[in-house]
Amino acid sequence: MFGGAFDPPHVAHRELAEVALTQLGLDVLHILPTGQAWHKARPLTSAEHRLAMCELAFGDLPKTRIDPRETLRAGPSYTADTLTELAEAYPGAELYLVMGADQLLAFKQWVRWTEVLDLARLAVAHRAPLISVLDPHPLDLDAADLSGVDVPYVALSMPLHHVSATSIRARASGASQHDPSLDRLVSADVASYISLHHLYQDPS
Repeated sequence: MFGGAFDPPHVAHRELAEVALTQLGLDVLHILPTGQAWHKARPLTSAEHRLAMCELAFGDLPKTRIDPRETLRAGPSYTADTLTELAEAYPGAELYLVMGADQLLAFKQWVRWTEVLDLARLAVAHRAPLISVLDPHPLDLDAADLSGVDVPYVALSMPLHHVSATSIRARASGASQHDPSLDRLVSADVASYISLHHLYQDPS
């Protein structure tokens, strides 16, 4: 499973999904937009929009499923609950939880994180600084230092992209119409969707 706010889903999310499918040899990858995120201070964009953008961002990628289950739950949504449901749906399967390095660094702050480890192997984007999507020249920046992490994980090899959903929302807030620069940060379809529905006009 690959969970996240996906508010909006961007090019680094797409690449992480592609790397996970290839490197782990997955039969299926569930893309799970967060429901009520217990750790997010800001309100998320409606689930309807985030699910629609995930369909645009990942829908053409073989072996992926846009899974709405976390958005349908009442109250806070926890990864341990989702993994329990997936373990029941795929009895005997080896489950992976795909995440970024920043999430791994905060993993022991997750609710019921020990249950998560019992249910799935962590597959982490252990990113190396290569090329930014905004700058074609190599960057001399540090990837997240995971040397102090004391939980087991599988490293997924992918470049470090300096793309954040926060910066995308900020860019979108200043655009009265489609901003071509967004096409380097999100897919063209997602950029058009953001423009069409006037999302992120009050960014946070």
